[in-house]
Amino acid sequence: MYQKTALGNGIRILTENIPHSHSVSVGFWVSVGSRDELPHERGMTHLVEHMLFKGTSSRSALDIAKELDSVGGFCNAFTSKEHLCFHAKVLNTHLPLVVDVLSDIILNSTFDHMETEREKQVILQEIRMIEDTPDEYIHILFQENFWQDNPLGLPIYGSVHSVQNSSRDSMLGYLERSMHPEMIVVAAAGNVDHERFVNLIAPALEKLNSRTRREPRVAPQENPEVRVLKRDLEQVHLCLGMEGVAQVDPGRFACHMINVILGSSMSSRLFQEIREKRGLAYSVYSFLNSHEDTGVMGVYAGISPNKVQECLKVIKEQLTVLATQPVSPAELRAAKEYLKGSMYLSAESTDSRMNRLVKNEFLFGRHVPFEEVESKIERVTSEEILKWFQTAYDPLRLGLFVLGACDLAPDPLRNILEEG
Repeated sequence: MYQKTALGNGIRILTENIPHSHSVSVGFWVSVGSRDELPHERGMTHLVEHMLFKGTSSRSALDIAKELDSVGGFCNAFTSKEHLCFHAKVLNTHLPLVVDVLSDIILNSTFDHMETEREKQVILQEIRMIEDTPDEYIHILFQENFWQDNPLGLPIYGSVHSVQNSSRDSMLGYLERSMHPEMIVVAAAGNVDHERFVNLIAPALEKLNSRTRREPRVAPQENPEVRVLKRDLEQVHLCLGMEGVAQVDPGRFACHMINVILGSSMSSRLFQEIREKRGLAYSVYSFLNSHEDTGVMGVYAGISPNKVQECLKVIKEQLTVLATQPVSPAELRAAKEYLKGSMYLSAESTDSRMNRLVKNEFLFGRHVPFEEVESKIERVTSEEILKWFQTAYDPLRLGLFVLGACDLAPDPLRNILEEG
């Protein structure tokens, strides 16, 4: 059962009661992320996320950890391009404790100078760790190149320079601009009573009354450039992409099915052609990253340096087939079952249900029943998939980033993408 309450200052409180569950998942969400940072604030959202666990006026960082550990609870946070979230999961009997702890860290964190300097070093190690993980780093490089001159393309963690130059004052200023009540949603899913949850949350959150708000978001323009970054690695990692769909785009269901058919499973076209039939790659897949106002659909592969051109030709061939031939009834049915199965299996997690409540509220301003999504999945036709891909796919607008021991210049790679 879904319920919603809006506080006087604009904060929205959502719950979904799942009576058979023993647990409850709670999330404090703010509609602000790395794409909302000003140039001098790069990585600020991520740093704030770390610092809110480092002590409040009444709890030390150790106190926060001990209180949640003492009841077998789990608490964490994440920063995305568009959201900042603090979430926890506990037995429903411990809901008052987790609400108190999360409210405290959001409203009363001290941002101690010594803790800040220490945590900045942790984040610098995180940046170096990611840059030492090429199959992850390639996606960051690709997005940075594909969405040039727009903060949506920049790394969530910022840069070494921006992190080193962050301060307590800059974090407090960023929070003042970002924590507008109308941009905050608090949600709980599991064995939770709505009125009880509101009564636990409201007294603390009603105090928030920021008068500033983040600037409107600007959608990026794609940059269909081919880049090669040479690095001494055993494999060459390539990331190829095109404009995808926004999270509210009516064509999103067709796009998700294309992703399933193209490369998101072991039976997908790319996996079968590149790995199973030709042995060109161990890891190959397609991906779809959707945001509030745009998205990117792409392909990743990790391959031997002498197989780059061959692998890229196969990827291009599969994209051409998708743009010229309708998917078969069997593939269409399998893709629909895959999407429905993923949706309903994730629904067995209270964390997933809580996340879904909030995202639908931010995007659509309402609860979206599973049955509504299933109905829209079922209505997608092969003709609709073909039409969407023919409209979206243009070899001249494909971006490509290659990382590794690749001696090829960008032009030969661009020729492969454009030939035929």
